[in-house]
Formats: sequence, C-alpha cells, structure tokens
Amino acid sequence: MPSEIKNKVYFLTNKKLFFKLVFTCILLFSCTINASEGKTPKVSNDIVPKDTIYVNTLNNRAKRLRFYNSDSLLSLANEALKLSEQLEYSYGISNALLHTANYYSDAGNSKKANKLYNQALEESKKINDSHLQLSIMNNFAQSYYYFGDYANSLAIYLEGVELAEKSNNNRMLSVMNENIANLYSAQKDYDQALLFLEKSLKLNLTLKNDFNSAKTLCNYAYLQSEIGNINNAMFNINKSISIFEEYNNIRWIAKSYRVKGDIYLKQKKYEWAIRWYDQSFHLYDQIKNNRDKLTLLSGLAYAHFGNNNTDTAELYALTAYNNSKELNSIKNLESAADILYKINKHKKDFEKSLFFHELYEKVTDSLSRNENKRSLLMLQTKIERDKQKETKEVVDKLENAKLRSAIYIGSSILIIWAIITFMMSRSRKAHKKLNTELQLKQVVLENREEELQEINETKDKLFSIIAHDLRGPIGALLDVLKMMKSGDLAITEFRDFVPKLIKDVDHISFTLNNLLSWGQTQMNGATTNTTLAELNTLAENNINLLAETAKKKNITLINEIPENTIIFSDPNQIDIVIRNIISNALKFTPKGGKITIDAQEKYQFIEVTIKDTGIGMSEEDLSKVFASNQSHTTFGTDNEKGTGLGISLSKEMVENNGGNLWAKSKLGKGTIFYFTVPKGEDNYQYTL
Repeated sequence: MPSEIKNKVYFLTNKKLFFKLVFTCILLFSCTINASEGKTPKVSNDIVPKDTIYVNTLNNRAKRLRFYNSDSLLSLANEALKLSEQLEYSYGISNALLHTANYYSDAGNSKKANKLYNQALEESKKINDSHLQLSIMNNFAQSYYYFGDYANSLAIYLEGVELAEKSNNNRMLSVMNENIANLYSAQKDYDQALLFLEKSLKLNLTLKNDFNSAKTLCNYAYLQSEIGNINNAMFNINKSISIFEEYNNIRWIAKSYRVKGDIYLKQKKYEWAIRWYDQSFHLYDQIKNNRDKLTLLSGLAYAHFGNNNTDTAELYALTAYNNSKELNSIKNLESAADILYKINKHKKDFEKSLFFHELYEKVTDSLSRNENKRSLLMLQTKIERDKQKETKEVVDKLENAKLRSAIYIGSSILIIWAIITFMMSRSRKAHKKLNTELQLKQVVLENREEELQEINETKDKLFSIIAHDLRGPIGALLDVLKMMKSGDLAITEFRDFVPKLIKDVDHISFTLNNLLSWGQTQMNGATTNTTLAELNTLAENNINLLAETAKKKNITLINEIPENTIIFSDPNQIDIVIRNIISNALKFTPKGGKITIDAQEKYQFIEVTIKDTGIGMSEEDLSKVFASNQSHTTFGTDNEKGTGLGISLSKEMVENNGGNLWAKSKLGKGTIFYFTVPKGEDNYQYTL
C-alpha cells in the first residue's frame, strides 16, 4: 500500500511539471507571434507578456483544473483577477471571479461563493456578454442547489432561460432546462421535471451535439427510474454510457455508471448495483469532484445495506455523512442521515438511530418536503417500551436486594429516586409535547369549523335563490304547459303568454349562469386563465346581447371604449362582469334612460366605468350590495327580478384578475360602477 501511494504522488508531481512546461511553451509561442507582427508586448521580469491573452490563458487553465487540482485553480484565478483589474479587463475579471466562486462553492463555503458569483455577474453585465452571463448564472444556480436553497436556484435558472431565449443561445437554454428538471426531480415533482427534460431533449436534437444529448439522456434515465419506468431508464442510460465512453469523458462516465447503479438499486439488484458503483468509484478517484462522489457514497451504502453488508454500508454512509457536512451539502446530508438511521436501527443501536432520524427529519424540512414521520414515532414508542421494561427489571432487582443487605437497600433507594426523576422529566416533556399537538389540532378544528360555516352559508344562499328566484318562473311555465295539455288554454291564448314566458326563461337562464359561476368561485373550482383580450370587443358583444332588453325599455346603450384597448385578464370572467353590471343598470334605469360604457388608462391598469341614469342607491343600500356575507336584491323599474349574486360575483372575478370593483351612487341621479384590470402591453413580455 505505501508503494502505491508513492507511485501516485510521483505521477501527480510529474503531471504538474508537464502542465507547467506546456503552459510556458504556449506563452512563449504567444510572445513570438506578437514580436513577429511588430508589436511590443509588456514583459515582466520572467519575460511573460501580461496582456489579455495571458489573462484568458490563465482563466482557461483554471477552468480545466476545477475537478483535478482545486488549489492550482484558486492560484491561477487569483493571478488572473489581479492582472485583469490592472488592465481594467472586465471579461477577465468576470471569469476569474467565476472560477474563484466555483472553488469556494466546491469547498462548501456557500456565503463566500454567493458573494463572488454576484460580483462576477455584475461585472459581466458591463460588457453585455450574454454567454458569459449565462455561464455564471448556471454555476450560481447550481451552487444554490447543492446547498439546498432550491428557491433561489430556480429563480436564477428561470432568469437564465429568459436570457438564453432572448440571445438565441440554444445550448445554454438546453442546459438551464435540464438543471431546472433536476431541481423538480429533487423535490419529487416528476411531472414538472419531465416537462423541462423534454424541452432539453428537443433542443439537443436541433443542436446535433451527441455529448450534450448524452448528458440529458443520463438525467432522463435517472428520472425514469424514480417514477418506476425501469426499462426506459436502462435503455437511455446504456445509450448515454456508449456516447460518454466514445468521448472518453471520465467525469460523465463516472456519473453515468453511478446512475446505472441507482437503477439496479431501485430494482433491489444489489450485486449489480455494487458492481456499477465500484466502477464509478474507481473513476471518481481519478478526478476531484467531491459533490458527485457524495451521491455515489450514499448509493454504495444503500446497496451494501440491501446486500446485508452492514459494516461496509456503515463505512460508506459515515464517509458520505462527514463529507456532506464538510461541503455543506444539504441534499446529500439528507440521504446519508437516512441510511445511517436504517443501519443503526438494524444494529439495535437506538440512540444513534434516533439521532440520525431526527437529523434526517430536520434536513428534509429545510428542503421544504413533507416526508412520513411515522417511523420516528414508532421508534420512539419502542424505546419507551424498552425503557419501561428496563425500569421494571431494575425495581425487581432492588426489591430482591432488600432481603440480602441493608447496604443494597440504601443504594436501591438512590437508584429508584434517580429513575423516578428521569421518568418525571421525560413525562413533563411528553406532556408538553402533547399539549402543543392538542393546541395545533384545536387550531385545525377551528379553521375547519369556519370552513363548514362558510359552506353552510353558501348552501343556504343557493337554496334561497332556487326557492325564490327560480321556483316561481319555472312553476309559472309548468302551469301554462299543463293548461295547454289539458285543453284549458287555447293556442291563441297561449300566444298571449309567450312574451312573459320568454322573459321568465331569459331570467332563469341568466340566473343559472350566475349561479354556476358563483358556485365555482365559492367551491374553489373556478380558474383564472389570463391572456391578452380586446376590451372594446367584449363590451360591444354584451351590448349586442342585451340590445333587445334595452330596446323594450327604450334605453340607449353607448360604448365609448377606445378601439384596441388591450387588457391582460381572463376574457370569459371579464365578459361576465360587464354583462352583470350592464344587466343591473338596465334593471334599475327607467324607460328612456341611458347607459354609457367608457375606459381609460390608469398607470398599469385600465379603469372601466359603466354609468347609468337610473334610480340610484342610498349609502346603506350601496354598502349592502358589496357585503360578502349577504345578497341584496330588489325589483327593477319594471318589476324585474334578481338574485343579488351579480355584483358579488363580479367583484370576486375582478379581484381574481388583479383588479378592484367599486361604485358611486345618488338617489334619483343614477349609479356609476368602476372596475380595473391590468393593461395588456405591460404584460406582453411576461406571456411569451
């Protein structure tokens, strides 16, 4: 074993000397070219030009050394940063900051890494280099992901997707979509993960890049195994492995071998899983990618544990656990804690088992996922029973000891006192925990009681409307039809009832539509699908729809909304709002009146006004119209009926679309209803 270590050290030393020699030759060759072109490069004491080409060479080499020699990476990046600042070379500064941030991120120093990523991103914006910005954003988001901050990671990825689309950078767009899929996969939201992975696969087809496609197929295979499509997963991972081996990319070969091991682990084929894990482990020893290796260590622990190699499993699990803490990798700490919990439980080391289970629960909560906590409760129950059993055995032994010796009696009393004190302390803690749980359940019950009360109010309101506003017209229609059937009503007489019946049926139809829309909003069944819509067209359609009703009362409907007034809302809901308010105005406007619809821009909103010359309302009636816990309805100027739902429904729909609805009214002078909806132009870029 010592000779092997010595050979490795010798190899690494010669490798470093080789890289230095090649690097020096490149720089001297660059100097020769500048001199042959008649340029006079800046030369330091060691005759190396300190220009932007030199800076780019330093940064490129630092990038290549990330997973091989992190200390050299930091040294080269620091030198590149210093020279770039002297040359005021923003591109070099941004790249150097990126490589330095990667170093601290890989080392587990998230605070320092995030600060450097921010500086690199700000510097890249000065030169408007979108590709560099995307590269920084991708590494920044990955760093957040590694440290368990999924929210900030997703925010940066989504910003990167927008920038990649804007700059037509399909390669980085594919990378961003693939990494977003990994985020959702970590949260076990596999539907969303598949959606983003499929986008990445389509982009790779247009790029015609086998290596990038292989990366996506590797992640796709892992996701398919997570959702149980083992055959699909195995097909895709084998395909990606063949491509990686063709390119001889050690890092991705190691990762793909690890994923294949994960797939076998899912099938509980532990021997095969270990075989592929071991090959991956051997390759990871050739590079320095401790983060990817963490996942592999946990996989090896699970596989050996499943294969009944408990001691080997514990060795790998403890290594994963310690490395996860060192690198501050929350995600890998979670899996390491989980397998260590299972191993110690199997070994009946309940104290350690409880420690790792509590750690697993804590880490899981920090990643915003709800895992099943029954196993911990069962374990605590078992420990309590074991403690009670042990206590009983101790008490029995002490009682027997009283017969043997007076000395044992005194010792027994002390032991019993200590045990009772300990149990009382545990009892107080358990009682306190139980009280907390009861308080939480009380809050849940109170919330459910409020929900039940709201449901009962909704039910009472529905039955009230059905009983008073639907039963009457339907009953009248039924009576006329029965009279027709029995011959008590002639056809000529029936025609006299037709206008009244049409009016009642229109009322029933309008009421039912409002009831259905209102019922959906009350039962949380209605969804708001916002899109661009033309407001003038919505108003004109409703004017045409209600023209016959207006004509009967000789009421003039005027549309003064400018053409091409674009709003960003759900057109179906805004259509219902306009129709309800105009219908309400028609109901309370006397014959010969006028209803005017207008709209104007107010900051980021369009403010719509619907003004009538009706009978108006008092302040008391106006407040009842907008009351959420009651419906207020009266007969119109021609004794028209209503449900009292129209304005309440309209208010909810306007608010669902991000606006507000209010009204002003005076008795005898009419009413003006106002509502706002977001402008379309401000939301256009958002909808792309």
